[in-house]
Amino acid sequence: MPGDRIIFGAAAIPEPDRDWLAAAERLPIESIWQGGHLLPPTSTGEAITRLALMAAWTERVRVGTAVLQLPLYPPVIAAKQLADLDSRTGGRVSVGVGVGGEFPKEFEAVGVPLKERGPRTDEAMEILRALWNGGPVTHHGRFFDFDDLELRPVRSPGADAPEMRPGGPPLLVSGRKAPAMRRAARLGDGWMPYLMSPDAYARSVAAIEDEARAAGRDLAGFEWMMYLYCCVRRDGDRARNDVEAFLGGAYGDKPRAMLDRIAPSGTPEEVAARLQKYVDAGVRHFVISPAAPDDTLEVVTLAAEEVLPRLTLPVPAAPGGVAP
Repeated sequence: MPGDRIIFGAAAIPEPDRDWLAAAERLPIESIWQGGHLLPPTSTGEAITRLALMAAWTERVRVGTAVLQLPLYPPVIAAKQLADLDSRTGGRVSVGVGVGGEFPKEFEAVGVPLKERGPRTDEAMEILRALWNGGPVTHHGRFFDFDDLELRPVRSPGADAPEMRPGGPPLLVSGRKAPAMRRAARLGDGWMPYLMSPDAYARSVAAIEDEARAAGRDLAGFEWMMYLYCCVRRDGDRARNDVEAFLGGAYGDKPRAMLDRIAPSGTPEEVAARLQKYVDAGVRHFVISPAAPDDTLEVVTLAAEEVLPRLTLPVPAAPGGVAP
């Protein structure tokens, strides 16, 4: 089951910004994340470019993609780019991966059939891991075919220069449906869903553990994460209005009651009560994505300084299933 502490990360919304990142890095958070698209309908960035900016403009925190739409990328290119970033940051990179599909024209533009995005992601994850493990790699798969390729991450000059961690960055699977859970259980180093209620998260934990058990896989060290749209304000009504404006239209004009189940909002006390339910369901690493049109640093600050300290780990059950 999940680890023995609760940690927070933050999404750099709306775009990675040097001053925002510097302020966020002074908070008690441990990671910063951004995703991206190739051909989004608005002028937003691409995932690996954003990751590179975050890597350059931070010093302490993990930086990660949330998420990289892996089937859109030739895996050898993605493996090299991500390995170089991990090496130059001394192992601070994490790779959230997803299958995408929101914008079909992205797939058309790069010649990837939309219906192949799942199996392409699975095969690409296998290739990334093989190349990051070092040595010559030969791969003959359904979509990719090559012999004796060896990836050598770039290093900064100097004997004490940082380098890529052994085995490469963790691959954290995102999604909400059963195929993503199977992918996490069999190929991932962690699970990072989004727009999921605490009850649904608990079911996903059980499904992943069952799938891993069936595959004979030990989930020791597996990261139980949640990419959580939320808004924390001193004024709880303002926070709820922010979430409704930010997410309601984007996800089909969902009513406020439904949004509250998947995107907590309110005062620090109110949001902490909602997040505690996720902790009880198994989440140990929250990525706080501010669902707000402005003042996003305030959301992250209140979350890190006033919500996180209110969260507690469940009391372990004593032998026989009875809590002590």
